[in-house]
Amino acid sequence: MGMIYQIAVTLLSFLEFAMFARAIMSWFPQGRDSRINELLYWVTEPIILPFRKLTEPLQRGSMIPIDFAFLLAFIMLGILRQVLAYGLY
Repeated sequence: MGMIYQIAVTLLSFLEFAMFARAIMSWFPQGRDSRINELLYWVTEPIILPFRKLTEPLQRGSMIPIDFAFLLAFIMLGILRQVLAYGLY
């Protein structure tokens, strides 16, 4: 059972890193068209999409340049990783 938890925690850590890298790359125009950025979107967008559907009514017509769906997904990954890593033992 411990190995399954370790794999899950490692996967969640990788996803957090991928989301962080995606956020950093979004600040640089030359990084937006790279293959690495395409890979990061391919890996992270399925995680963000449910949160995007939840926050869509809040974002409509808003002039705030913050992607709340991305932020919520990132926070939830961190919470889930912490629960798996420390909460089950």
